[in-house]
Parts: sequence; C-alpha cells; structure tokens
Amino acid sequence: MTAWWHDGAVETAPDTPVTVPLRAAVAALPAYVPGARPSGTAHKLSSNENPYPPLPSVLAAIQSAASEVNRYPDMYATELVEAIAAHVGLAADQVVVGNGSVAVLHHVLEAVVEPGDEVVFPWRSFEAYPIITAVAGGSAVTVPVTADGRLDLPAMAAAVTERTRVVLVCTPNNPTGPVVPADDLETFLASVRRDVLVVVDEAYLEFVRAPEAPDALDVLRRHPNVVVLRTLSKAYGLAGLRVGYALAAPRLAAGIRATSTPFGVNHLAQRAGIAALQAPALAEMTAHVEALVAERTRVRDALREQGWEVPDTQANFVWLALGERTAGLAAEAAAAGVLVRPFAGDGMRVSIGEVAANDAFLALAATWR
Repeated sequence: MTAWWHDGAVETAPDTPVTVPLRAAVAALPAYVPGARPSGTAHKLSSNENPYPPLPSVLAAIQSAASEVNRYPDMYATELVEAIAAHVGLAADQVVVGNGSVAVLHHVLEAVVEPGDEVVFPWRSFEAYPIITAVAGGSAVTVPVTADGRLDLPAMAAAVTERTRVVLVCTPNNPTGPVVPADDLETFLASVRRDVLVVVDEAYLEFVRAPEAPDALDVLRRHPNVVVLRTLSKAYGLAGLRVGYALAAPRLAAGIRATSTPFGVNHLAQRAGIAALQAPALAEMTAHVEALVAERTRVRDALREQGWEVPDTQANFVWLALGERTAGLAAEAAAAGVLVRPFAGDGMRVSIGEVAANDAFLALAATWR
C-alpha cells in the first residue's frame, strides 16, 4: 500500500491506481486527423484553408477588439447573429452561431438525438460526422458515395428506418467535391419522414458554380425539418477564429441554441465575423473566391489531362481516388514539400492554394501516373 495525504490525514491507497472508465462510445472514437502543419517552405494543401491573408477591414476589427479581451464576449453574439441574418435574408431567431460549423453540428445533434437514435450520412464524407454522432449518443449509419464521389441519395433514403433521427447531406461533399443536385434533394426530402431532421452542410457554398446546386435557403423555407450549416472559416478566411452557424426554423433554432456552449464564439471572432459580412470585405472576399475557383478549374483540368479521373468538385479542393496507394503517395508529397490530406485506403484531398503550391502538386501528380 502507498501512503497519501487527504484533508491533513495520512491514508492508504492501493498500489494499482483506480481507472475511471470512459463511455464506450468515447473510448471507441476514431481520431480526427487535422491537416499537417507545414515546416520551412512546405506548401500546405491539407486543410481547405483560404490561402489569402486576412482582409484589411477584418484585421482592423480584430486588432481593435484585442484591447477588450479581458471582458467576456456577448454570450448570444447578438450583433453577429443580426449581421448573418441580414446577410442571408432570414430572421435573427433562425440563426444560431458557434465555434465553427463542427461545433454547431454537435449542438444540433445534442438537441435532437436520443441514445441509440440513428444518424445517416454518406461515406466517405466529412471526417467529423462519425465522431459527433458517437459523442451525441447516436448510432452511425453510413452509405457509400458513388464511384464519381457523389452522394447516393436514393440509397440514403433507403437507409432511413424508424430509428433514424437525423440525415446529414454534405454539399459540396467533403472530401470528394460534387454537389447534390436540387432535383435530387427535393426527391429525397419528399421521401423522408417529416420528423427526421435533414442537415444540409454547406461549408463550401461560396465556391459552388454548378447551376444544378440547390438553393438551401429556399429549401429551408419550404421544409421545416431542414437545418442548413454554413461557416466563415473557408471563403471568408476566418479558419483561425472559428465562426460557424446554423439556419433553422425558430423552434429548432431555439433548441440548438439551448445546447450551445456559453460564450462559444469569442469576442475577436464575433467582431471579425461582423466585419467580414460588411460590403467592403464581401467585395474583396468575392474577388479572392473567384481567383480560387479559377485555380480550381485549372488544377482539375490539368489533372484530367494527366489522365486522372477527378470528380466535378465545387469546393476549394480536388479529390484523387488512389485506394491503397494513398498513404505512400501522401508521404512522397510531404517529402517533396507538398502537404496533402490522405484518407488511408480511399484517396487524397488536395486543397487549392497559391499558384506555386498548386504547380508543385501538379508536377508531383504527373510522376504518379
């Protein structure tokens, strides 16, 4: 036995420490794998970040707010919520903000998922989906994407059972890139029970140029069981500050808000988000996005010319289905100074970055054919 102190008295404790058990679902969680951090002159194409530096007006707002960080932020992010509501054309009571769209999705599931409820989502899709589902106490039901990286909505509809509580629809799909066509989404929604929550995850909305893409706000207005997820991390360049939001019917929004972490969006993030949604910043952001979309097209076309089959990506990344070659080629890319995001056994997602970074990746990809 080992002596130890407790409230001024010496007690004894077993030499073998007591192990506090984790929830089974938590112990079994897959690890979320972030994009690799660059060192030296490496090109980071692993995290779907906006490669442009913060916009001047946004940076000024951050710098101004820095002098106030000794105070708690507005718990309800009132001004930010109002700015988002004005931006999308909805009422403020339909907007819920959080520490990135990942955190907001977690709050969505906390609001509606009971232990054992099923959450249906495509696979491969956003890596956080199975983690968030398990933490919320749900049971994951995965539906394979098609060979060209698209969501198989008929198969997802067929996977819905009496136990299904939520369906996650990622459009454009991360990591493969295609959007869900509007007609397909309407057919899917018509086939799903009204008490099943359908989350339309639009983290890459601003990069979409496909005419068949759905108007998620119109879908939301007509389907009260839909929640739309968006973020300011990607196109708006606020990945380091984490601002995401959900759009929902007022009753659902109130439930999601009730589960949210108090003060979940910090003061700097709130002020930066408000600045990013003002007209001068929006104009600059749009110009940056257009440049990235043009680069996306150039990279995709160049890969196809090399002989690769590349899905019709509508996000700020491209996807190569490399199968068992994925890990080895990703390591080779890292050794050459190009960091990509491998999904072992499936494929490689490569973010669109600066022209020099994209060129470096294209040169590598040409040697892999």
